[in-house]
Amino acid sequence: MGGVTDGCLRDGRCPHPGIHPFHLRGHRLTSPFRSARLRAAAGATLAKGHPLSSTSSFTSSTSSSSSVSLSASKSSVLAAYGWDGTWADAFAPYEAEGLLAGRVVRVDRGQCDVATADGTVRADTAFVTPRDPLRVVCTGDWVAVEPEGGIPRYVRAYLPRRTAFVRSSSSERSEGQILAANVDHAVIAVSLAGELDLARIERFLALAWESGAQPVVVLTKADLVPDAVTRAHLVQDVETAAPGVPVLAVSAQDGEGLDVLAAVVSGGTSVLIGVSGAGKSTLANVLLGEDVMDVQAAREVDGKGRHTTTTRNLLALPGGGVLIDTPGLRGVGLWDAGSGVGQVFSEIEELAGGCRFHDCAHESEPECAVLEAIETGALPERRLESYRKLLRENQRIVAKTDARLRAEIRKEWKRRGAVGKAAMEAKRGRLR
Repeated sequence: MGGVTDGCLRDGRCPHPGIHPFHLRGHRLTSPFRSARLRAAAGATLAKGHPLSSTSSFTSSTSSSSSVSLSASKSSVLAAYGWDGTWADAFAPYEAEGLLAGRVVRVDRGQCDVATADGTVRADTAFVTPRDPLRVVCTGDWVAVEPEGGIPRYVRAYLPRRTAFVRSSSSERSEGQILAANVDHAVIAVSLAGELDLARIERFLALAWESGAQPVVVLTKADLVPDAVTRAHLVQDVETAAPGVPVLAVSAQDGEGLDVLAAVVSGGTSVLIGVSGAGKSTLANVLLGEDVMDVQAAREVDGKGRHTTTTRNLLALPGGGVLIDTPGLRGVGLWDAGSGVGQVFSEIEELAGGCRFHDCAHESEPECAVLEAIETGALPERRLESYRKLLRENQRIVAKTDARLRAEIRKEWKRRGAVGKAAMEAKRGRLR
């Protein structure tokens, strides 16, 4: 899949030489190419790259064949899972030791399934399960596995990750939890069966941007909103909460929007994330062309989903690309996602550059450009409140593991307390 950005605001298919793109409010996405001639033409056309392009970031497959030390036949098998020359170079030292290259497709209770050139093998993760939860092997990792013969077979190491999708664990130990590794697209599934929770979408987006992946918001079950005007308003609401992010309305029931989604996930590795009942497993089955993932209907009482998927599963798509389906997330805690929060609320950070004070808190300071934007209606107040909330939460998480930051926060609290106390005393003096 490749893509470029243009000024077209029309949704749907449009003519373009050689690559059959879809327009999605300014984002032109190309569908999978079925012939070598079209792939070559598309590669030349899309040479400049785009956040959703297979030529961007870490999905490039342009590395020369001379850098690939594995045999051509084995490399072609692994290529379906995202193997390229850069991975081959990183794996060379392990190949010299007689280890096999593979990608983790599932991790379960100290064991993992690894897709190798010789097929999927079961291996023990004892050597790649350190105390640091962020260094534990996970779905999407490229690993070095012992050759056949040992019982059990062990994963000896994993290659340095290009990206990692991390959230704060639900425990009280202030630990990060890695959900998927080496991801290019973070597909955030949001059901239209219930009321949109824009704040939750902003949380997912912050984690996605922080991971290094390109986020895409997919509004599922669009058939439950038959009125086109209402649906357009819902898409617009999400676009306001997700600046710079493609927003797709799709329906597995009638097929709406699925061709565009297939074009997105056909380039690189995509991870499906969202709450239970968002329709992630249903989307995975549609993209795979068969019922691989178990699905259940949402509860009729409150529309909430049931936890059907219990592990993170990596699946090679028939049209190209790799998909990681994940269990529904009840908690979406941030984990050192300061830059991700800034990207989600880029318009606020841009406005902040026009404030009189460089450390403006956008609360009651004079000549605050952010507050002025709220007064004029240019910035929804909900966006500012959500921005503040996520910043505070992220600061608390980081402070738990950073003593210096904790000291700075305490110092700032004392300073603000002193300012507030002085203001109250001055006010009482005037009243007397």
